[in-house]
Amino acid sequence: MNKLRVGVMRGGISSEYEVSLKTGASVLSGLPDKYSASDILISKDGKWYLNGVHKSEDRIADNVDVIFNCLHGYYGEDGKVQHVLDSLSVPYTGSDVLASALGMNKALAKNRFKELGIKVPYSMVLREEEYEGSSNFILNLFRKLPQPPVVKPARGGSSIGTRIAYNPQELKEAIEFAFEIDDLILIEQFINGREATCGVIDDYRGKDHYALFPVEIIKPKQSKFFDYEAKYGGQSQELCPAVNLTQEEKNTIEGLAVRAHKAIGARHYSRSDFIVNPRGIYLLEINTLPGLTTESLLPKSLNAVGFKFPEFLDHIIMLALSK
Repeated sequence: MNKLRVGVMRGGISSEYEVSLKTGASVLSGLPDKYSASDILISKDGKWYLNGVHKSEDRIADNVDVIFNCLHGYYGEDGKVQHVLDSLSVPYTGSDVLASALGMNKALAKNRFKELGIKVPYSMVLREEEYEGSSNFILNLFRKLPQPPVVKPARGGSSIGTRIAYNPQELKEAIEFAFEIDDLILIEQFINGREATCGVIDDYRGKDHYALFPVEIIKPKQSKFFDYEAKYGGQSQELCPAVNLTQEEKNTIEGLAVRAHKAIGARHYSRSDFIVNPRGIYLLEINTLPGLTTESLLPKSLNAVGFKFPEFLDHIIMLALSK
């Protein structure tokens, strides 16, 4: 019997190219033997390659039965590549066009969460064409913001381009740094507290949306927040099950992760990030294509509930083929 052909799509044109390569490598090595795997690489300049050979998108689609989308960030996680795959009529893992676009845009997703009564940090949006780099503009903006503000690209991941500003000069530098990634940025209130994240899997163990155990994140002392280096530098402690969260806090985080997943219409799997603060539990953002590298958080949650990685990949592929 012929094996089902799975194309593992990785790389891409975003700043998360390297992380996507690692996620794709994990998926390629973890696929069960029942599948025939192909490596679909999208180069930094947007060219598509099938097992190292440059081919057009439609030729690649003709050579696979389903695509496991391992792209992160711009183009891969924001609905653009999903639109391409829909036009080629090839099934793919992860959220569809609309849910991907909504999940990727932190400002739009945050508004959706607020509509549903989910606690999120105060924030404002700044477009590049609205930005004035003058001292008066920066000073007036700084005075209006809860201190200290966090500046981040509105459409990005892995905390790339994110900084905390403790004075007007740092705010100016943070804004201009974020604009190098995206022409739309989010400036939000910094919430101090314990960091946690929680994954959601569709149609698992008898539930439409199954919340995995929350992961408690203890960042390195030198890191002000869970930034790129803290995520991938191997110095953070990531505890699953979380030992410093109460059972009530864990239950609340799991419920909020499911609500966030449903709020944007995510499908197959997602992972949401939280801050546990004395004033409550704040939802920071949702990731519709969370990393699946050896350092990533979702695989740790899968392991904690006894969901082996190859079984997870099989489950997600079956979901993509069934809908």
